[in-house]
Amino acid sequence: MEWTLEVIPVPVTDMDRAKEFYAAKIGFKVDLDDEVAPGVRIIQLTPPGSRCSVALLKGMPTAPGTKTMEPGTLQGPQLCVTDIEAARRELADRGVDVSPIRHIGALGWEDGKGDTWNSFMSFEDPDGNGWVVQEAPSALSER
Repeated sequence: MEWTLEVIPVPVTDMDRAKEFYAAKIGFKVDLDDEVAPGVRIIQLTPPGSRCSVALLKGMPTAPGTKTMEPGTLQGPQLCVTDIEAARRELADRGVDVSPIRHIGALGWEDGKGDTWNSFMSFEDPDGNGWVVQEAPSALSER
């Protein structure tokens, strides 16, 4: 049996502001923006080349046995790119406040690129949900 990660819910306060951020500033494709039931709006967006989407939710009841995430509490989902320097320039050019590129060194986080799989940067959405971007050695389809 395959277990595929396909959707990550992202808690936000303003659906339209978040949609604008993820689509225009980060470059995610808008797959769905719909009221799926009275008072329940879902905006689903997918990063270019990804098999996993994010879902911005409003009015969605909490699934049984789960906890509610407040806006800004999602921390650490990781995106991968094959050229972290180009990705950083692109985000900065779109007005995203993105961290410098860093790697894990002998004493912890150090500035600059590291070796394979060891180059990272981060950014936050307007609600403070934190994302990490890691440089991968090849596109997902080649791994």
